[in-house]
Amino acid sequence: MVKTYVFGHKSPDSDTITSSIVMANLENKLGNTDAKAYRLGSINKETEFILNYLNMDAPELLESIEDGSDVILVDHNSPSESIDNLNNLNILKIVDHHKLALETSYPLFLRFEPVGCTETILFKLYQENGVEITKEIATLMLSAIVSDTLLLKSPTTTEDDISAVKALSKIAEVDVEEYGLEMLKAGTDLSSFTIDEILQLDAKQIDFKDVRSIINQVNTASIDDVMEMKDELEEGISKIIDSENLDLFILLITDIVNSNSQVIALGKSAKLIEKAYGVELIDNTALLEGVVSRKKQVVPIMTESA
Repeated sequence: MVKTYVFGHKSPDSDTITSSIVMANLENKLGNTDAKAYRLGSINKETEFILNYLNMDAPELLESIEDGSDVILVDHNSPSESIDNLNNLNILKIVDHHKLALETSYPLFLRFEPVGCTETILFKLYQENGVEITKEIATLMLSAIVSDTLLLKSPTTTEDDISAVKALSKIAEVDVEEYGLEMLKAGTDLSSFTIDEILQLDAKQIDFKDVRSIINQVNTASIDDVMEMKDELEEGISKIIDSENLDLFILLITDIVNSNSQVIALGKSAKLIEKAYGVELIDNTALLEGVVSRKKQVVPIMTESA
């Protein structure tokens, strides 16, 4: 029986899936615990590309855990993004690059750093503990950093991310630009997803003061292709707003080639987009030039404007 469950956030992205695998491996190598990686949702096309490249299976889907079980959280710490009974679990460790959103009544290991990707922190933990980074582990780490930083072009990118990619690319024996672009483009293929699935691919509930909101971000190599589904996307967004009692739903359609995002915003607080970015929403949409990072270029600006 598994002693420690390692998992990232719901609607998992590449950082969450790879970090779960890499963190579980680190724990087992150090002999700290009998750890196993899990996921809290379906993997996306980009993550599927990474796992197929390495001929690896996705972590097992985790639907429930017994109260009192030992867990390690990676790439998240907010209860709203985690397993439903998180408050009844024993959190041993958290490794994350997001803001602190969790309170506990007991001490635990925390490793938070303002870097572009959780895997950058895990890269340091492997080095600090003298644990070998194999070619497979290096590829997982590298892939996630490339994903979260959009090939090191996102404003979330730090010197630590750049240094990690440089070192990991040598171990993984990959051309970062060639592999990274192929991986990112694989993640933009939405052809096999339903509208409901697209709207849940990378959805995070992030409230701006009293504005109850969800921000979903999808990457694309062609904004126009995604905007052809605008009517269907808006219909799906309206249903989510009603069912979740939201004030605002933001869909960021991010162009990985030109580093812009088209935004579709619905809800009674949609005008907050106009106030935050000085744009005009025409038919619920506007182009946000240079905006590619939800964490750095959306959440703080929207919060300040709310």
